[in-house]
Amino acid sequence: MKGSRLFFVTSLFIVFLFISVFGNVTSEELNRMFYEARRDYDVEKILKVIKTIEGIPSYDKDARLLTILADAYMEYGVWGASDKEKEKLFENARKYAEMALKLDPKNGRASYVAGSAIGRLAKYKGIVQSLFMLGDFDKYIDNAIKLLNENDEEQRLYKTFALIAFGMRYRDVPWPLYNYKKSEELLNAALKLTPNYPNIYLELGYLYLKTGEKAKAKEMFEKVVSGKAYPWLIKTHEDAVKSAQEELKNLK
Repeated sequence: MKGSRLFFVTSLFIVFLFISVFGNVTSEELNRMFYEARRDYDVEKILKVIKTIEGIPSYDKDARLLTILADAYMEYGVWGASDKEKEKLFENARKYAEMALKLDPKNGRASYVAGSAIGRLAKYKGIVQSLFMLGDFDKYIDNAIKLLNENDEEQRLYKTFALIAFGMRYRDVPWPLYNYKKSEELLNAALKLTPNYPNIYLELGYLYLKTGEKAKAKEMFEKVVSGKAYPWLIKTHEDAVKSAQEELKNLK
């Protein structure tokens, strides 16, 4: 009897503890936690964001929570999960982003996440299916660019991401035929929007390698190495620096 009572009290305490820790967490706090997790590639923190949101009653009726959740799944898939987990995580990212868009069709961040998730999922599909997915990618990324307000700090960052994604699409995808001029325009538009994000130079460097402009490519890679990280994307910048350094070695 005493054991049962002790179990009940302990369980009740755990419930109250969960409520006290997570019950009053706002969407803004969860968004900040997401940004911190992405900045540092903190697996524990990104999983906490996911589990906390999924533990909130009716989270699937809140476009803001769904957007953060979709973004968390995508980022966890990019840098936090094993290869065998990635496809499922990107599927979740697309699902939740599209759920957010049904509730809020003008949600530019959700549109970017949906497009980005589709772009990442395409590599797991066959050629025919991936070509069909390209249309959805284009639709979502184009909508993100149109919807996101560059006068808002967060939305400006996501508009930058969307421009980079479109620039990479025209640089790397053979259908329709590569359009390097369009790619350069989009990447430069991203750079104009967020000049303190050196990773854009990395993508421009890859573009100039494809066009055979090795001097320009070298200049871009050097800017990545010498540049300072965007404050909320420190680990992303560290990865970019390593990639740029490898390319510079190859250009010697």
